[in-house]
Amino acid sequence: MMMLSGSAIDSKRFRSMMGTFPTGVAVIATEWNGELFGATINSLTSVSLAPCMLLFCMNEGSTTGAAIRRRGLFSVNILGQHQSELSHRFTGQLKNRFDDLAPAFSADGLPLLQGAAARLCCRVATVHKAGDHDIILGEVISGEESMCSPLVFHKGAYGSFQRA
Repeated sequence: MMMLSGSAIDSKRFRSMMGTFPTGVAVIATEWNGELFGATINSLTSVSLAPCMLLFCMNEGSTTGAAIRRRGLFSVNILGQHQSELSHRFTGQLKNRFDDLAPAFSADGLPLLQGAAARLCCRVATVHKAGDHDIILGEVISGEESMCSPLVFHKGAYGSFQRA
């Protein structure tokens, strides 16, 4: 067993340690001035049930984050276990990540990805600066879910959920 030490933690080691915590995978998306924006995240968490609120963290330099702050609305597409390729698409350097996807759109014009385990539409409640990231808190205004199992991310690899 690895011994714990009190040594300083740099960003590389911190990332490795946090990778031991399995998470779900989601694509956060919005539309701004006729252009679609989206990014993969694994920092999604629920915050409140009354009202229904969630949060996620996004690099402060993200173009998707900037579009979300301007628009004030975003969608959360919780990816299904069959959507690891879609997750890669929204982490890469593609200029238009929605090419060939044919997303559905909410009543507010937010892009919704086909085949997601769940899709939620949210209004930005607040944005907090935290180091080199923004914590974006959103109030859920609508949502739907499917029966597919979620995509799971653990130690830099994708997997699927299995009940214990």
